[in-house]
Amino acid sequence: MTEEEFDAFYTAAFPRLVGQLYAFTGDHGEAQDVVQEAFVRAWDRRSSFDAAQAPEAWIRTVATRLAVSRFRRARRWLELVRADTPREQVPGPGPEHVALVAALRELPPAQRLAVVLHHVCDLSVEQIAAETGAPAGTVKARLARGRAALARHLSPEEAETMTGPKEATHAP
Repeated sequence: MTEEEFDAFYTAAFPRLVGQLYAFTGDHGEAQDVVQEAFVRAWDRRSSFDAAQAPEAWIRTVATRLAVSRFRRARRWLELVRADTPREQVPGPGPEHVALVAALRELPPAQRLAVVLHHVCDLSVEQIAAETGAPAGTVKARLARGRAALARHLSPEEAETMTGPKEATHAP
């Protein structure tokens, strides 16, 4: 079969085969995929095809086998997924964590970075300065401003964990 004959055969047979495979698979996209794959395989063998040898039957057979193979692969995957033991449930973030993240989002990026690097990553002021390229005094100012802003956004208990315990004031 020449390229021109194959092109004409493809144009005539593709919609018909897709319809047949759609009836077999119940999925139009899957039917198009397997028929297309069968035509790709037929393209490599087009020189051995003869119009009298019913090439459409060969393509239909290949497409059907591809559909069955994909179905078996999908079914096996589902069996493996279902057999997989359920993982332990990891508790979600607590209300304190959610409040802290929400408060951190309210900070300007430079202050947020300084607070996170210092309190979460446990970096010193000098390490933060080296990492961000800001002078140590600027890092200290960002930390102070960030802590103050967090204190305004958080309840007293949550703010205390970020800034440290407040000293008791003595009335004179």
